[in-house]
Amino acid sequence: MIVVATATDLADWAALRQALWPDTAPEEHQAEIAAQVARPHDTINLVARQADGTAVGFAEASIRHDHVNGCDTSPVAFLEGIYVEPEHRRIGTARMLVAAVEDWARAQGCSEFASDADIDNTDSHRMHAALGFEETQRAVYFRKALRA
Repeated sequence: MIVVATATDLADWAALRQALWPDTAPEEHQAEIAAQVARPHDTINLVARQADGTAVGFAEASIRHDHVNGCDTSPVAFLEGIYVEPEHRRIGTARMLVAAVEDWARAQGCSEFASDADIDNTDSHRMHAALGFEETQRAVYFRKALRA
């Protein structure tokens, strides 16, 4: 079952975020969740639950009005994050999460749905392809600190 995250889902949502992004401090996850909940028209936050209520996955998406690499239109729905517990993968949970985001995106007037993944995250690349996404480009970003 896929549900739109509400106040009762916050603890599970934060725990699933922590599993996906373990290098982010729990307080930062809480702050980001609060910011997303405060923007209900620009984001959708979903939790996947088993029949017994156990949270097994989540998806976060937003509407981006700026240029999105590989897209030709604006606004664009953007999959900001998706995670399914390893023991619940390959049974359609991610597909249901993405389908729910797609329905929301269409209702927001979007004709394109984008996402990204780290260049070396081949598991994510395979998942995106399996869910109907097509790769549009690859990039490596650089920076150089400037000394005063």
